[in-house]
Amino acid sequence: MSDQEQFEAGTFLNRTVKEMSPDEQPREKLMNYGSESLSDAELLAILLRTGSRKMNVIQMAQALLDHFDGLRYLARKDWQDLKVIPGMGKVKSLTLEAVFELSKRIQVASLGEQVQVTSPEDAVAYFGPKLRDLTKEVFMVAFLNNAKIVMGYKKVSSGGSTATIVDPAEVMRQAVMNEANSILLLHNHPSGNNKASKADIQLTERISKSGKLLGIPVDDHIIIAGDGYTSFRAQGIIN
Repeated sequence: MSDQEQFEAGTFLNRTVKEMSPDEQPREKLMNYGSESLSDAELLAILLRTGSRKMNVIQMAQALLDHFDGLRYLARKDWQDLKVIPGMGKVKSLTLEAVFELSKRIQVASLGEQVQVTSPEDAVAYFGPKLRDLTKEVFMVAFLNNAKIVMGYKKVSSGGSTATIVDPAEVMRQAVMNEANSILLLHNHPSGNNKASKADIQLTERISKSGKLLGIPVDDHIIIAGDGYTSFRAQGIIN
């Protein structure tokens, strides 16, 4: 029997990672050639550790990427969503969600413990990673001291994919409780459209009026939409 006749494609495709050559095994590739040499699927495979009866771990990782249209959209999912892939149990799914959250925190870690917001770019650098990949609209208020340093922030509302309901009184209550000298309003548009809606503008005006009465001005309202954003102050909506 020739070598060609002995070859069985099904056996080759379903082989385990241990049956692969060292140059194909993700951990060995990382040790020998560095993390840059690994594909997205291979890096995910290291986190997942094991595959299932039907797929080896690299195939499972690739199935995740294919099903969720790539790493960017995969990172937006919570652990329950990931379980749609056969073999993705609770532990694997929770592990990936934890890693995705860590990656967001790493993006802002370089800003230091005290974050000063004096421009829209400062606000986006800190809050962008927290908001840009969410699939539901979330409204947040950040509390600034007189040096424009973020003392904290609070999610005051969470809605659907297109809108969220915000109570201006609750926004100002949080501002007073956190002894803010001024506040920064932020929300995301999961659609990726960073244009301010009429409702966004009306809400901002209501909160700004309440802030003026209490002596806690609204410095800006930032809409985060994917990699884009809109600053209400830059647009002249907030004076």
